[in-house]
Amino acid sequence: MTESVLSIKNLTKRFGRQTAVDGVSFHIEPGERAALIGHNGAGKTTLIKSILGFLTPEEGSISVLGNAPGSNAARRSVAYLPEAVAFQKALTGVEILTFFSRLKGEDPKTVPGLLEKVGLSEAGRRRVGTYSKGMRQRLGLAQALIGEPSLVLLDEPTSGLDPVSRQDFYMLVEEVAARGAAVLLSSHALSEVEAKTDRVLIMAHGKLVADDTLASLRRAARLPIRLRVQGADVAADEIAARLGGMRVNCRSVEIFCDADEKLAHLAAISALGSLVEDVEVTLPSLDDVYRHFTGVDAKKGS
Repeated sequence: MTESVLSIKNLTKRFGRQTAVDGVSFHIEPGERAALIGHNGAGKTTLIKSILGFLTPEEGSISVLGNAPGSNAARRSVAYLPEAVAFQKALTGVEILTFFSRLKGEDPKTVPGLLEKVGLSEAGRRRVGTYSKGMRQRLGLAQALIGEPSLVLLDEPTSGLDPVSRQDFYMLVEEVAARGAAVLLSSHALSEVEAKTDRVLIMAHGKLVADDTLASLRRAARLPIRLRVQGADVAADEIAARLGGMRVNCRSVEIFCDADEKLAHLAAISALGSLVEDVEVTLPSLDDVYRHFTGVDAKKGS
């Protein structure tokens, strides 16, 4: 059996009378991309700091490839990209990555390739003080990828990135996972991560309230699926009469159903033949799943 890259068992961390992380257990396997979401104060940051060895829990255990957090072996295996990246402004991008490469015992010859991966080849000789926030974030990602770490921790990694840079970032995450690294990604952008990760970990008030694939969490939550049937010409009234549902305009009808009823509804829609021009199937989003398991409005922060 392949050893888990990250294994957490019954982890509890308190600050005085406040329990920030309460009996959390999960593991992440090689090549797995896991999204860690939860409202502000849910315990995500405390959990990440505990994995890095910055905090010592009162109960439970953390293992990084069998090593204790903060140990030399664990540090060599872990890369971390915080939300707010800060580098010495007087140094260039090349100098920053060269310094961290030597600090990690890696060959600085890999620096040009890392800069190219994050789209900073042309800016590599410029001082970091001239970089935009998005450029600093990409430099931070390059720094995190030095030495091909086994566990990559990303805290709001796309903060400050434009849409194209965000797409490029997730392509890099796919490459990192494809070579066998485990990725734990904490993000507020739920719609952004739902198609980019393999598992979803939801925290609320220090507890892990959900841990599974998005598809499995949708089934467990039994959230309705929306079918929007667009009729040919002005067939909405007839479609509504034969299928039920609610007419939303002169051509479209909306039907809400459970996941196990979807195929039966689609078969009934197909049987209408030329009356139907198109069907749109909308599954519950990660925002919907998040609200179900936490009772917190996802718009307030995750």
